[in-house]
Amino acid sequence: MDRSLAPPRWVLYARLMRLDKPIGIMLLLWPTLWALWIAGQGHPRPWVVVVFVAGVVLMRSAGCVINDFADRDFDRHVRRTAERPLTSGLVSPKEALVLFAVLAGLALLLVFTLNGLTLALALVGAFLAVSYPFTKRITHLPQAYLGAAFGWAVPMAFAAQTDAVDPRAWWLFAVVLVWAVVYDTMYAMVDRDDDLKIGIKSTAILFGRHDRLIIGLLQLLMVGLLLQVGRVFELGLGYHAGVAVAAGLMAYHQWLIRDRDPQRCFRAFLHNQWIGLVIFLGIVLDYLWP
Repeated sequence: MDRSLAPPRWVLYARLMRLDKPIGIMLLLWPTLWALWIAGQGHPRPWVVVVFVAGVVLMRSAGCVINDFADRDFDRHVRRTAERPLTSGLVSPKEALVLFAVLAGLALLLVFTLNGLTLALALVGAFLAVSYPFTKRITHLPQAYLGAAFGWAVPMAFAAQTDAVDPRAWWLFAVVLVWAVVYDTMYAMVDRDDDLKIGIKSTAILFGRHDRLIIGLLQLLMVGLLLQVGRVFELGLGYHAGVAVAAGLMAYHQWLIRDRDPQRCFRAFLHNQWIGLVIFLGIVLDYLWP
């Protein structure tokens, strides 16, 4: 693209942060809210909610920036990503690193308003976010690593709310990890042919022709883990109604990916945000009407 015709810098930075595609924010936000509401027994502290919601936006944006920095030499070879600002040369690598530092710094300042345990956990979470983009070179399971990065919001939420990490919280962490493998495998199915050509690894490549079966088994595992969360936290009808709706949405996603059509796989990936929403609504309803 002719630089004289390029959008303003702030537009390019917003695109680099993927603010025009907020699906990643939603997929990280919902489990964060699950954990905050459960840790706060339906009444999370308002400031903690503000910090975590802002932190989700900042860290997801920072993660997108560092991901594009790491993948700048690969993205130009993938149809879906070839026009991203960094790989197309509209934003320089130095600009991207400065933007990442600003975003991560702002997120860290927010965490400093919370307790020491949350801060310590945030540093681990930051490492997971920064290192995730590089896992695609060394393992076929970067989706699981992403799940750990997204799921780390769960122990952080409990630490912020209660000054401790309830051992039961790790069941919820497991839900988020499995869910990320499910939806990010659908996402990886969109780019599978291009990724094979350029040497990027993914669960979509690892699972091969068994991808739908394995995704289905993981969806069943996620439902089982959600039921276990309901058991250990003594959640009731509202929560289980949310889980039932989520299970129905998972069946719909299986229908969408039945032919492995890239556009339908992408639709299934995007539609996963509704799973997060219905589970959150179930949790809220459960605490409103126990």
